[in-house]
Amino acid sequence: MPTAAELQQALIRNFHDVPRERFVRPPRYDTEGASLTQGTVAVQLGARLDVVAPGQQSCPYHYHHAEEEMFIVLQGEGTLRVAGEPLPIRAGDVITIPAGPEYPHHILNTSDAALHYLSVSTNRSPEICVYPDSGKVGLYAPGLRQLERAGAGLDYWDGEA
Repeated sequence: MPTAAELQQALIRNFHDVPRERFVRPPRYDTEGASLTQGTVAVQLGARLDVVAPGQQSCPYHYHHAEEEMFIVLQGEGTLRVAGEPLPIRAGDVITIPAGPEYPHHILNTSDAALHYLSVSTNRSPEICVYPDSGKVGLYAPGLRQLERAGAGLDYWDGEA
């Protein structure tokens, strides 16, 4: 039987306490984030805290073939770009994005203050992620992270005997 301390470690994270890592890639990307599920017993769910600097974004415009996502805006305001349309978002909004090409998306901080949100997703693997603005396709599975330009692939029989 696990102890209370073991259960605490396996099941609970406080987003105020998790150490954040900052990612900066000028001129567009400046975000701090922390996984809320890494090291827990969660297998089918992923969650992270994202804090996006004013005028910045945390990731490129994309869609998933397998994962569904939910974003919960905790503090601030910004813009959800989804299916080519800019939609205003603010604290208290809960955003749901199903898998598939109908809803490419990303969140931009279009305000003068930090934008804080939780990202929750199904941990579906393998995953194919498409980036419409740059023409990239990402293939993600345990031990595999491959990014290619769409249409730049090999012939099915290339390298086969």
